[in-house]
Amino acid sequence: MKSIVIGAGFGGIAAALRLKAKNHDVTIIEKQNDLGGRARVFKKNGFIFDGGPTVITAPYLIYELFDLFNKKPEDYITIKPLDVWYRFLFEDGMQFDYSGNESLMKNQIERISKEDVQGYIDLVKFTKKIFDKGFSELADVPFDKPFFMMKQFPSLINLKSYKSVYSLVASYIKNEKIRRILSMHPLLVGGNPFTTTSIYGLILYLEKKWGIHYSMGGTAKIIEGLEKLMNEQNIKIIKGAEVTNINLSGKKIKSVKLTNQKEIDADNIICNADPPAVYEKLLDNKKVNYIFNWKKNRMEYSMGLFVYYFGTKKIYKDVAHHTIKFGNKYKEHLDDIFENKKLNEDISYYLHRPSATDKSMAPDGNDCFYVLVPVPNNQSGINWSVEGDNIKNLIIDKMEKNLLPNLKENIIEDFYLTPDYF
Repeated sequence: MKSIVIGAGFGGIAAALRLKAKNHDVTIIEKQNDLGGRARVFKKNGFIFDGGPTVITAPYLIYELFDLFNKKPEDYITIKPLDVWYRFLFEDGMQFDYSGNESLMKNQIERISKEDVQGYIDLVKFTKKIFDKGFSELADVPFDKPFFMMKQFPSLINLKSYKSVYSLVASYIKNEKIRRILSMHPLLVGGNPFTTTSIYGLILYLEKKWGIHYSMGGTAKIIEGLEKLMNEQNIKIIKGAEVTNINLSGKKIKSVKLTNQKEIDADNIICNADPPAVYEKLLDNKKVNYIFNWKKNRMEYSMGLFVYYFGTKKIYKDVAHHTIKFGNKYKEHLDDIFENKKLNEDISYYLHRPSATDKSMAPDGNDCFYVLVPVPNNQSGINWSVEGDNIKNLIIDKMEKNLLPNLKENIIEDFYLTPDYF
C-alpha cells in the first residue's frame, strides 16, 4: 500500500510512522526545508528559540512512536517533567504557582478564597469524568457515522458539554482570579474559554494525570529524534517541495502534484493541514462534496498569535519556565480578540523561559525567552507591517513593569512573528 503524508509537523510525522508500522510504503512531503512545522527552532547568535509549542502534556504519545519499532525513546530524546507548570501573575501583583502538588494548590486557593477549595476538588473530579469519556474512550475514535455520533449525545449532555469551559469552572469556583487560572486551557489550543465547549475541560485533568514536561534542547530535538527514526525505517522524506494539487480519478484520490511539477501516485493520502485550505487550494472544487463548501462558510477560526523572541545579557533567575500574566480585563479582552477582531492595550501574555530549565538554549551568562500574545486572526484586516512594532513595544513595556526590570537595556537579540507568518 503506497501512502503519502502532506506536512511534516507533529501530526504528519506521527501519521507517517504509524502507517509504516502497518507496512505501508510511506512518503512524507514538507514544503519547508526542515521538518517540524511550528515545532521548529530558530537559532540566532547562540540563542535557541522554540518556534511554537513548548508544553508537553502526554509524553507517552511521543514515546509510543518509538515503541512501535521496539526503540527506546531515551536513545533519541530527553523529556523532563517540570515542578511548577505555570506561574500566574495578576495586575495587583498576586502570584499563583500552578502544579501537580495538590497540597500546594489547595493552600494557595485557600489563601485567596477559602470557600473555593472544595469547589476546586469537585471540579477536578468532574474533569476526570470528561477525560475518561472524551480522551480515554473517544480520542482515537473517528466520528464518521451519524448513528455513532448520536449515541454519544446522552453522555455529552451529562458531562455538561452545552456549557463553555469558563461557565463550567464558574459553576464550581466563585473567585474570579481562580476562575481565570482554571479556565485558561482552551487558549493553549487557540480557543476562547467563554465559547469553547466544556469538553475541553479534560485538559485540566490531562495535566493532572501526566504532568507538564519540556524537551531538552527545545521541541526541535523531538523532531530530530523522530526524523532519525523515520530514516531508520526507510520512510522517504521530501523537503522543500510543496504539494500544489491532489489529483482525483472520479471520486478516488490517485496522486499529488508538487511545485516542481513532479507527480507521485498514492493509494492513500493523509493531509496534515486545515481542511478549508485543502479544499480551496489542493482540490478541484467541482469534484468535491458541496456540503463541505456549505460547512466551510460556517466555520469559526482560532485566534491569531503575536510571538516576540528575545535574548538578554542579564539572567532573570526568579522568572519561572512558564509564566502567564493576566491583564485587568479577561472576557472583554477575549471578546476583542475573537468577536470584535481588534487590538487593545490591556493584553495578557504567556512568557516562555526555557533557559530556566535548559542552559543550552542561551549562551553563558545570557537568558532566552519568547512571549506569546493572543491577537485577532487575519480576518481582522490588521496591517501587521504597521502594528508589529507597536505591539512589540507595548509587550516590552508591560514585561519591564511587571516581571523583567530594565528589560529594554538588556535585550541583545530579538525578532517577532505575526499572524501573517502563522
